[in-house]
Amino acid sequence: MKILITGAGGLVGSHLARALGSEHRVLALKHPDLDTTDAPAVRRLARDEQPSLIINCAVVGVDECESDPALARAVNITGPRLLAEVSAEIGSEFLHFSSNYVFDGNRLDDIPYITNDEPRPINVYGRTKLEGERSACAASARTYIIRTSWVFGQGKASCLSTAHERLTRGLSVRAITDTWASTTYVADLVGRTREILARRRYGVYQIVNEGTCSYHDFAVEAAGLAGLSAAQAEQLIELVTEAEMGRAAPRPRWTPMRCSLSAELSLAPMRHWRNALADYVLHEAGR
Repeated sequence: MKILITGAGGLVGSHLARALGSEHRVLALKHPDLDTTDAPAVRRLARDEQPSLIINCAVVGVDECESDPALARAVNITGPRLLAEVSAEIGSEFLHFSSNYVFDGNRLDDIPYITNDEPRPINVYGRTKLEGERSACAASARTYIIRTSWVFGQGKASCLSTAHERLTRGLSVRAITDTWASTTYVADLVGRTREILARRRYGVYQIVNEGTCSYHDFAVEAAGLAGLSAAQAEQLIELVTEAEMGRAAPRPRWTPMRCSLSAELSLAPMRHWRNALADYVLHEAGR
């Protein structure tokens, strides 16, 4: 089938385009190719191409959303709503990626959030992502929402994606100690996305690797995979708190997730993040 992917220049979009391109005709569009908030352009493209599936990976960074709420609303709300409307108009399916930041992270029991838990976002990014989810689902009944968290993989220069490479080279990394979430290897995210699409059950999914970690936990594991001793890791990993980072947007303290809808479909839990990180280091990191 023909698949249209927006935001294909990003980590998730680029990996999805490569994976789906082996079996389908994929039109992978970066932002210069299509502004997802431009209604005439989106409708014209959809009518001309007639994709069976539209996948929205367009994204604005968390701190950029906080400093530019108008941009956040445009990309995170207007864009997915428009794409979902167009999907409904041409009879296609729509898949939209969202985030763990729809939750406030203030649970007292420290258990993972499931899809039935009430979202209470605490930053502009989370609020607009949540409204984008709801707008898309209201616009098209054939909508998949995939919430994910702390995605890492080859092709993104983030602290998670580059920790192993930096530590291997003897370079320091900064690691936040007091924020916890689920982390997600992009290859596993793409694999599970394909499984979801094959089952054609619309709804909200939370797709992450098993287990919970802080950035510090992740860095320590990456150091071990790099062959560093505990003493060497301690020297290279700079411990910081979220407050000390001085970032524009507040981050929720605790947002691990599990997927109740995946369980209903008998989809096995994703592998543990430590195993996923080891696989990433073996096959992709540093390329």
